[in-house]
Amino acid sequence: MASIDLNSDLGENSAERVVSDDAAMLEIVTSANVSCGFHAGSAEGIRDTLAAATANGVVIGAHPSYPDRENFGRTPQNPDARTLQAQIEYQLGALIALAGAVGARVAYVKPHGALYNTIARDERQAQAVAAGIRSVDPGLVMLGLAGGVALEVAAGAGLQVAAEAFADRGYLADGTLVPRSQPGAVLHDAAAVARRMVRLAETGLIEAVDGTPVRVEAQSICVHGDSPGAVAMAAETRRMLVDAGVEIAPFIAG
Repeated sequence: MASIDLNSDLGENSAERVVSDDAAMLEIVTSANVSCGFHAGSAEGIRDTLAAATANGVVIGAHPSYPDRENFGRTPQNPDARTLQAQIEYQLGALIALAGAVGARVAYVKPHGALYNTIARDERQAQAVAAGIRSVDPGLVMLGLAGGVALEVAAGAGLQVAAEAFADRGYLADGTLVPRSQPGAVLHDAAAVARRMVRLAETGLIEAVDGTPVRVEAQSICVHGDSPGAVAMAAETRRMLVDAGVEIAPFIAG
């Protein structure tokens, strides 16, 4: 890879739950997936993150979720298509309005948590999400799991798509993520995480938890903002990629 984007899930802090150092991450990443409020964050905190991202030249994406603040958006749900599409439209509308209030622009959409994982394999829900994005702004890019159903569905709906890999998540041999309830789901060693992303950039491969090499074609790399040691992992990943001759740049213009 000549260049790669680094993204992180941000705007998820609130007075009762602080999960990430947005200010530090916005000095490292090139794209920010900003919470739309359904799983985490507060209106004023989200607004501040949008303003800070713009000040740092970081491209902004919407990070919609199932309505699930209690479990941080990580509980699977099965809404009907009409409901899910409306939930996506509602969240995108809110974030776009807040972004406009601080002179920012939302360029892409990356669903969060259980919704993200579900639409990577569930065509029905993926269609509802794509319909919601298209109805709000067909110019928004859909960022999703490399090889997942969601990107295929979104492209079929006429949306531009981009694929991502995860620096701090374990992979199964089929290219999906290890469920968070299982061992090896979340990685914490900054150096090890960075090395596997350099390997991805150089070879297009990520090693699954069983040792199987998995081919992943991605334009962006995610480091979760709420992971322990997230800032160190993101910084080390960026440093090692740059040292390997990989340019760090947004996958889409802001």
